[in-house]
Amino acid sequence: MNVPESWTKRLPLLEALEENWEPVPRPALLLASAFYAILLVQAARGSGLPQWMDLVFIPIHEGGHLLFRFFGEFLAVAGGTLLQLAVPLMLAAYFILRRQVQGTAFCLFFFFEQLLPISVYMADARAQELPLLTVGDTDNVIHDWNYLFTKFGVLDHDTQIAQAFRILGWIGMLVTVAWMAWRSLPSASPGQNAPG
Repeated sequence: MNVPESWTKRLPLLEALEENWEPVPRPALLLASAFYAILLVQAARGSGLPQWMDLVFIPIHEGGHLLFRFFGEFLAVAGGTLLQLAVPLMLAAYFILRRQVQGTAFCLFFFFEQLLPISVYMADARAQELPLLTVGDTDNVIHDWNYLFTKFGVLDHDTQIAQAFRILGWIGMLVTVAWMAWRSLPSASPGQNAPG
């Protein structure tokens, strides 16, 4: 990847992309590939570890509402999803700066995986049939996506937007796994550096 030198001086993340990544041992690549294959199958079935990981993100989502409530109602409502996506993305940036393939892939995979439960929530914007969670007053619970889609004037398109997010999530997970394999394969042999 050739990035203009003026950009790399201003953005440390882009500068880090120009450096070589840490090598990934072949056993780690095989184990990670099996792990992601299982996760993808389970995500397609709607069961297993991805559902358990989604439970980890519920407090993060709810914490986002609390964190952003100081910036007004709109950001308080959007803040749940913002933090839900920001946490794995920030962790991925950390691993990118450290040039660690496995950590980067893990965080990016779950960033994109979170688009799946978000898409379920989006698709419920008009119907509002899902049970809602809150950390505050249960009498004033707002359906995030009904509120946000209404504000943007796209409530009638909730299921189409949700489907687009779901597709983006699947593409992102698959591309992340492919990137991990591509980035790891050359480094799996002793004495070779990863492409960089």
